[in-house]
Amino acid sequence: MSLDSPSTTYTDPHASYLATACLEFLLIELVPMSYRIAADLSAREEEWMKGGAVGGGDTGSVTGKSGIGTGMGESVGDEEEAREAVFFRLERLGYRVGLGIVERFSRDKPRFNDTLDVIKFLCKDLWTLVFKKQIDNLKTNHRGIYVLTDNTFKPLTRMSFEKGQDNIARAQPFLYFPAGIIRGALASMGINATVQAETAALPGATFQIRTVGAKP
Repeated sequence: MSLDSPSTTYTDPHASYLATACLEFLLIELVPMSYRIAADLSAREEEWMKGGAVGGGDTGSVTGKSGIGTGMGESVGDEEEAREAVFFRLERLGYRVGLGIVERFSRDKPRFNDTLDVIKFLCKDLWTLVFKKQIDNLKTNHRGIYVLTDNTFKPLTRMSFEKGQDNIARAQPFLYFPAGIIRGALASMGINATVQAETAALPGATFQIRTVGAKP
């Protein structure tokens, strides 16, 4: 499946094409969906622990625990637990997507010589393929740590927040999936790394890549 028009350099006679907006809508919906799943699984686990019937709960409680909906009636511990569950779900989903993207779109490219070449491919080719723009800034300490900055990260430009809300914290879960894409893409090219994503000012986003054995 491709998200570009047939004129893209990534040509595939068997590809199906769809609007780029589909990916944007998917990224917007992934986070609340993951919170709903996490809340539903948590409710089922509580019912099971109490020995009650599973699946008879009130679906209205799911939105309240999402952290994206009302956020009311939820303790700090429950919120952190839900956020952690959402992180693992979205990051793993992104990881699988990153693996598939690189497997498909780097197969006709020459083998990369070093890690920096891989990072440059990610900043230019991969980011343009997925988000229609290149990474704005790349920094490295040449010891295995790379910092990628996107000043106008597209998924965050589509978001609207209420005035006075902690918008930075509410935007953070929307970076889990892209961070997984980066980790999966790197793994597909033979680089094991951890990826930490954060935003200090909307709609910017920063992704820190720390390869295995990296030194500060």
